[in-house]
Amino acid sequence: MTDSPPDRLSTDPSSPHFDQAALERGIGIRFKGAERKDVEEYSIPDGWIRVALGKKVDRRGRPLTLKLSGDVESWFERPAAGDNADEGGEPEA
Repeated sequence: MTDSPPDRLSTDPSSPHFDQAALERGIGIRFKGAERKDVEEYSIPDGWIRVALGKKVDRRGRPLTLKLSGDVESWFERPAAGDNADEGGEPEA
């Protein structure tokens, strides 16, 4: 896995842009300069995010979403699982 998150990611398991490994590391999203915690899906190249529309759901039980356009930045909140071994600490005896 690379050190940067995917350009498009969704929290919906039925989406082709769903990536469980990336979601487990945690994704931080900054939209129009403000950090957002309620993002359901995002696309950096197209410049949009989808956020849940309150507690409303469709007939299949999935949340209704609203698409917002603007500048999108993303980052991983936690390092990859293998990155901890490369930090140069003293070896254990």
